[in-house]
Amino acid sequence: MFPGVAGLLLMPALCASMMFGARTRGAEWIVYEPKPGPGMGKHIVFLTGDEEYRSEEGMPMMAKILSQKHGFKCTVLFPIDKDGTINPDVTTNLPGAEAMDSADCIVMQLRFRNWPDDQMKHFVAALDRGVPIIGLRTSTHAFNFSQGSYKSYNEFGKRVFGEHWVNHWSNHRREATKGIIEESAKGLPIMRGVSDIFGLTDVYEAYPPKDVTILFRGQALRGMKETDEPADYKKRRATDHAEQGINDPMMPVAWTRVFKNENGKQNKILCTTMGAAVDLRCEGLRRLVVNAVYWGLDMDIPAKADVNYVDPFDPWMYGFGTGRKGIRPEDHALGLELKQGNAPKPAQ
Repeated sequence: MFPGVAGLLLMPALCASMMFGARTRGAEWIVYEPKPGPGMGKHIVFLTGDEEYRSEEGMPMMAKILSQKHGFKCTVLFPIDKDGTINPDVTTNLPGAEAMDSADCIVMQLRFRNWPDDQMKHFVAALDRGVPIIGLRTSTHAFNFSQGSYKSYNEFGKRVFGEHWVNHWSNHRREATKGIIEESAKGLPIMRGVSDIFGLTDVYEAYPPKDVTILFRGQALRGMKETDEPADYKKRRATDHAEQGINDPMMPVAWTRVFKNENGKQNKILCTTMGAAVDLRCEGLRRLVVNAVYWGLDMDIPAKADVNYVDPFDPWMYGFGTGRKGIRPEDHALGLELKQGNAPKPAQ
């Protein structure tokens, strides 16, 4: 079943659920049809699936913004369990993967996925035809195939984004990150309106290659508040074990790159090691993602893109085994918000 048909089935499933008070099994992905805007005619596919950073909450929020405020059709794909609920621990299933066949841009937040060949082939085909790709947080280590046709994609992060998983550089869940914009990036169109970057995730250790353009670096803070002072201690690098100050130099946490793929096409890449759902409460980080879509598609980037929430957004804190239970794709429909309890409610 193709995403467009799934979108038509979405509202009846919701109505039946509300009418009879029962949870019916609806579509296994969600499609946000666009309001008029610059992105009309373009299709963005969001790939969710990480066990820790709540991509299943942050990506639908970003898709709502890009569809309702910027005119892009947006499809969000989820790791789906046997009962039809979203379960980030399911690494082997991404229903609706064929949506990537019509994707003009992919936004991904994945961690150690092991999709079957008949799903993974759609991602590989999109990469091969030169689709721009935006990768958040754990997308540097998106895949973990133990065998099969796509085992080489375990190195996707290093090969395409320019870095894979290295290490937590600052203290995980104890030291937040302030984004410090690179001086040479301040005039770049992709950084229009991007400022005051802050996230509750720690800084990843990262050494992207020389062919990237670093947009901003991550200043490790002493605590989890935006007003905390910069951290000040020494740490040994995982690569050569040399010691340096935690912020001297600061690790890059966002960069762009143009990757020439094996098919001879070029993929415009944005990678950021920030991007947990709680990080995306930061207006500057949301604007970077929106700007990156425009940049990747060679469109004029707004002076200050509208990144206000479409529906209220109150994501759960990151952590393993802490995601909401029983949530289905239709629970992310327009006009609904996820409350602190699991049940979605109409947005106020």
